[in-house]
Amino acid sequence: MDLKTFFKENPRFAIAFSGGVDSAYLLYAASEAGCDVKAYYVNTNFQPQFELDDAKKFAYLTQAPMMIEKLDVMSCPKIVGNGADRCYHCKRAIYTRLWELVRADGFDMLCDGTNATDDASVRAGMSALSELGVRSPLRECGLPKSAVRRLSCEAGLFTHDKPSYACLATRIPTGTEITEELLQKVEQSEHALHGLGFSDFRIRYLDGSAKIQIPESQFKMIVDKRKKIIDAVSPYFEHVLVDLMPRKTEV
Repeated sequence: MDLKTFFKENPRFAIAFSGGVDSAYLLYAASEAGCDVKAYYVNTNFQPQFELDDAKKFAYLTQAPMMIEKLDVMSCPKIVGNGADRCYHCKRAIYTRLWELVRADGFDMLCDGTNATDDASVRAGMSALSELGVRSPLRECGLPKSAVRRLSCEAGLFTHDKPSYACLATRIPTGTEITEELLQKVEQSEHALHGLGFSDFRIRYLDGSAKIQIPESQFKMIVDKRKKIIDAVSPYFEHVLVDLMPRKTEV
């Protein structure tokens, strides 16, 4: 089955929208196909401000209807406890709330932007989506990340080359309690590094320190901008470390 067929068979559905490459293309393609769709963005403590800004911008440019719902995931002990199953509990909380919203709006189908490249065996949260009956058109139609980026570029979508982004909670080691203070430190530090020209990187929390993970192509920048990096990150963390193993980036 291809997307054209999927849209023909399912002309009306809601989309869990993150503002990222995949859900953005799904929203665009469904709208272009004449489907009756609406985007739902769940704003939690784990999303940085730029993700919400991108989602708003995309919805505005494509004139897609979008609802923004605030959800306090920090109120769930199984999430803030940060066990190995944190992502499962977080996704379940988010999509349970999404179903309430979309059903109230008269939708009986909820879709997300999971693509054919995403490996369900290493993404605990995807099992929650399956249990809750969430559909993944890009995955069902065999579209890998590379194809989604190519099609997005051909459509002129600004999201086509946006780096993949995992939520802020992934920066905190499993077993370390997630706090609002830690999340803010990570977000502010990553925002500062982005302002220095770094991209597709991560700042991991490590026993009070910030461990910077960057693609190999940016190692020279680390040396050239060492002082600026220290000045930018040290207000939030006791030590600033660099992982000498290059960060593997997604397609």
